[in-house]
Amino acid sequence: MKKCKFIINSILVLAAVATFLPGCKKLLGLSLQKNYDYHKQTIDPNINMTAKEFLLSRADGTPDAPTDTVFRWMKKGLDYCGFDLSEYEKPGRTFIFLHNDAVRGFNTSGVMDKGLFFTFQILDHDDNGNPIINPATGLPQTHPATKWEDYSRETVKNFFLYLIGEGVFNYYDLNAENKTIQSILPSNSKATKESMLGYWDPKLPGFNVAGGNGFDPEGKFTLHIQNNADIAPIVFNDRTSSRSIGYIATNGVVHVYGAALYPSR
Repeated sequence: MKKCKFIINSILVLAAVATFLPGCKKLLGLSLQKNYDYHKQTIDPNINMTAKEFLLSRADGTPDAPTDTVFRWMKKGLDYCGFDLSEYEKPGRTFIFLHNDAVRGFNTSGVMDKGLFFTFQILDHDDNGNPIINPATGLPQTHPATKWEDYSRETVKNFFLYLIGEGVFNYYDLNAENKTIQSILPSNSKATKESMLGYWDPKLPGFNVAGGNGFDPEGKFTLHIQNNADIAPIVFNDRTSSRSIGYIATNGVVHVYGAALYPSR
């Protein structure tokens, strides 16, 4: 009997508390939280401009966004090699863009430790103009690049040609298996040997003492989705994950990368 009374009293106390809580909130100056329906929103991927216009709008800033210069170092490279920017206006293409960090990335101490300039370093030469060879590795001694002009115009131009694919391959056109895409870089293009790009050999993988092509012999690259998560990164040539993807231009799609890209499969 005592146990039953205890249960009944407990129920009454809980009921009283439930009744009192709304009033308590009012006394404390708090309003009850209203119910609402959650609606998932996706940012519109359409940029309503060509890939060229997108590049230029975020390379040197605009009056509305003067500090938006995330493609500045990509644009510097294109300017240096005299790249025909009309290639970014042609339809039906997949455009691979370089965020500034993909060209030259720095750690928290301000030291360059990533990006193209760090990955494909410039050869050191002796007083006679010959490459200084590291006796431990047999490879040339190097230092990070500081500007696009450290590379030959031919190599820089070929690098950007390699980053334009024929056909439109957005997120929903890809899966976890590699999709091989033909770039507009001519087959059998080779990197010059002022930098370690000229010694890059994906067959090792790594750098070849005898030198490598640097670029994919067929001028092709691969894309695949990293995993099955919602909006997972797109991986370029099995090595580099995207920074942001799926900008739908009026003439194709743009994927942006923030780390060094290797121009061969």
